[in-house]
Amino acid sequence: MTQAYFNVKNRVAAPVTLVAVSKTYFAVDIRPVLEAGQRVFGENRVQEAQEKWPALKHEYPDVKLHLIGPLQSNKAADAVALFDVIQTVDRTKIAEALAKETKKQKRDLQFYIQVNTGSEPQKAGILPEAADQFIIDCKEKYGLNVVGLMCIPPVNENPVPHFKMLAQIAKRNSLAELSMGMSSDFEIAIGAGATVVRVGSAIFGSRQITK
Repeated sequence: MTQAYFNVKNRVAAPVTLVAVSKTYFAVDIRPVLEAGQRVFGENRVQEAQEKWPALKHEYPDVKLHLIGPLQSNKAADAVALFDVIQTVDRTKIAEALAKETKKQKRDLQFYIQVNTGSEPQKAGILPEAADQFIIDCKEKYGLNVVGLMCIPPVNENPVPHFKMLAQIAKRNSLAELSMGMSSDFEIAIGAGATVVRVGSAIFGSRQITK
């Protein structure tokens, strides 16, 4: 369930990693998805993930947990301790903090650079024109294991140009992974070259408070 092959127009069938977005859901909601075989999950907030995932990861040690929400530098230590992949590296301060903590904790995480493809002032992510140098700095200056890029296109725009932009940046920086596409547009993202899709409501249903 974690990896699937999609027959999408204009793309040769290739494995795509499904990140089940479990933010706002409790362990009782997540457990059936784990029992169905899903092993890659995404959370937006470090503190929320700390409340449910240590116990679940103890039960299911092969789980890979992705941080897909904004990260504050004062949470870097906690994030490095809990997550296996951080998709939201977007500024120097965060890169420095993560480099320090991965070395200190002796953890080999994978990192994605988040690119603000729409140059939206309210949204996290490095601006497209600054992405190339930032990727180089993260890899060479800070020694981060950068494997790919992530983006969240503007809500009211066609996502295809944003997905294509991300793919172009990844290609010229020799990055293999593209995390793009959510419940509403993951098929479009896969057609544009996504290797990772982040899907929440299509798996868990409408978000609701449970006990």
